[in-house]
Amino acid sequence: MKEQLSGFADTTFRSLRVRNYRLFFGGQLVSLCGTWMQTIAQSWLVLQLSHNGTVVGIVFGLQTLPTLLFGVWGGVIADRFDKRRVLVVTQSAMALTAAVLATLTLSGVVTLWMVIVVALCLGCAQAVDNPTRQAFAAEMVAAPELPNAIALNSATFQMSRIIGPAIAGVLIVAVGTGTCFLLNAVSFLAVIGALLTMRPGELYRSEPVAPARGQIREGLRYVWATPALRNVLAITAVVGTLAINFPVVLPLVAQRTFHGDAGTYSLMTVGMGAGALFGALYIASRADTTAKQVLVTCVGFGVAICVASAAPTYPSFLVVMLFMGAGQITFLASCNSTLQLRSDPVLRGRVMAVYMITLLGSTPIGGPIVGWVSQQFGPRWGLAVGGVATLFTAATFGVALVRAGRRRPAAEAPAVRPGVSVASR
Repeated sequence: MKEQLSGFADTTFRSLRVRNYRLFFGGQLVSLCGTWMQTIAQSWLVLQLSHNGTVVGIVFGLQTLPTLLFGVWGGVIADRFDKRRVLVVTQSAMALTAAVLATLTLSGVVTLWMVIVVALCLGCAQAVDNPTRQAFAAEMVAAPELPNAIALNSATFQMSRIIGPAIAGVLIVAVGTGTCFLLNAVSFLAVIGALLTMRPGELYRSEPVAPARGQIREGLRYVWATPALRNVLAITAVVGTLAINFPVVLPLVAQRTFHGDAGTYSLMTVGMGAGALFGALYIASRADTTAKQVLVTCVGFGVAICVASAAPTYPSFLVVMLFMGAGQITFLASCNSTLQLRSDPVLRGRVMAVYMITLLGSTPIGGPIVGWVSQQFGPRWGLAVGGVATLFTAATFGVALVRAGRRRPAAEAPAVRPGVSVASR
């Protein structure tokens, strides 16, 4: 039994043997705890200022609007420049927005329009940071370890999702939202320090792409011409638009369905994060990802959301949140690994930019829709819309897989092995 546990740990955490990745892992854990504190506090602050669930959805959507409008440019930047240096700049900019929001809130002058402006500025930094950070995983570890590194990144995100909201719930009730924003600003020092202390010579960097006309179109054409990428991005777009809007709907569930406070909301997020952590560790223990895995995890995620929408009591809702968190992270980690492993390295930044657009850039559309449904018909319906949409998309994806298996068209774009460019084949 002891040997089995040791073998599981060696397999699950093997990327941590790499110094650069180990630094990044630790820095991200601290920084993301602060990010989750701000996410919880910002949603609660907007609800306090507006008393309207639709407004919560609109503000959350506006924060991701720059990703929708300019995210593909973020992918071009990731392919053209040193990703480590780009991340230092974007993380510093995000720290600045958190410090501004903390100052406004702690001084007592914050208003809704100020939160909106800060959210937009934060979104602009995230439009570059997200695709760069996603693609940077492939430069910290060797290709065989990439799925494990991606899964551990997800585990970091989920650990912070447990720690951050738990701290935020206590702080909001005790001292207000401003302290959460201040601690988030400070937390960025951890990841910036990790990036600056890495050994550049030990990174698996690909040659930067020289500036040229039509690079955005090149990336979009490549995605469209590769069914393995196109199908995964399509399913992610629907799920991202209608299902992954929890900062919008969960505050309303906490306040209106279960008549709770910020602590109720943060405990929901902690429960979802705990389930997601187990899901991320499960994915990390696997050596590969497949289209079937994407399909199965999508179905599991959709079922969990639908069950949560009908949970009769707060304790039962928290139990279902564990499964919902596990379903979400296994689905997203499977999609992420599939896209990175099937992408040409010179186009990986642009592929991941499209991924972030479909996942987060769709929120300006989905966030207000889910917020309006929750406001008009109740938060349970806001959840149910996402669950049904996820199951419908999984069914469509499953049919496409069956048809592709029957046809096996010779013209289908082949999988790109990690580290092999189009030009080299």
